[in-house]
Amino acid sequence: MRTGYAGTGPGPITPDGCAVELYERLPIGEEPDVIEAAVPAGASILELGCGVGRVTHPLLERGFTVTAVDESAEMLERVHGARTVRSPIEDLDLGGERFDVVMLASFLVHAGDLAVREGLLRTCRRYVADDGCVLFQKEGEGWHERAPWERPAYGGKAVFRLASSEPVGDGVRSVQFDYVFPDAAWTQVFLSRPLTDEAFAEALAGAGLSVETYLTEDRTWVRARPVVSAAK
Repeated sequence: MRTGYAGTGPGPITPDGCAVELYERLPIGEEPDVIEAAVPAGASILELGCGVGRVTHPLLERGFTVTAVDESAEMLERVHGARTVRSPIEDLDLGGERFDVVMLASFLVHAGDLAVREGLLRTCRRYVADDGCVLFQKEGEGWHERAPWERPAYGGKAVFRLASSEPVGDGVRSVQFDYVFPDAAWTQVFLSRPLTDEAFAEALAGAGLSVETYLTEDRTWVRARPVVSAAK
């Protein structure tokens, strides 16, 4: 388990506190629609932190070629139809491969450890083609300040709750999220570093990426482009 991360509930728990059986239950949401509208048809996608394939599988159905990366073998066992690679994102080694699209969703860009975040962004830049793009999923505005909050799921049969978000120093917060179903419950504790738009753009710039546009009204999905030197 990574320092500052924890998880409880039935089934395997990954090093960052994610419950494999929980992620098999979570709904797909708008992610595939957002991604499809933001990238060329049939693009090659490097999905970093794919989990059980909740987004992977719809992308495959829409004609994309996906290489799915996760550090959890238990997560990758649930992914079908895509090339899978088991590795921490910051240590990924695919040689000289490049992709039309690199995707870092699930708010991973908010990693509390700056060295980890820098590693994530370096991986994004390393594997995106010069004419490609990187898609990020960011936390919503005021996400932490509104804690605690909850929302119903599955027609009110389940509750997803941000139970707490407490500062632990250096701009980092310790967050607990609860998922309560009639037959099971899970908790996840993780570290998150909130980012203003300016701080987010600065972090990307340090890795050779530039914010191009926000893709959704809530500004949680962002498309960035690699910065390519004139000499190249």
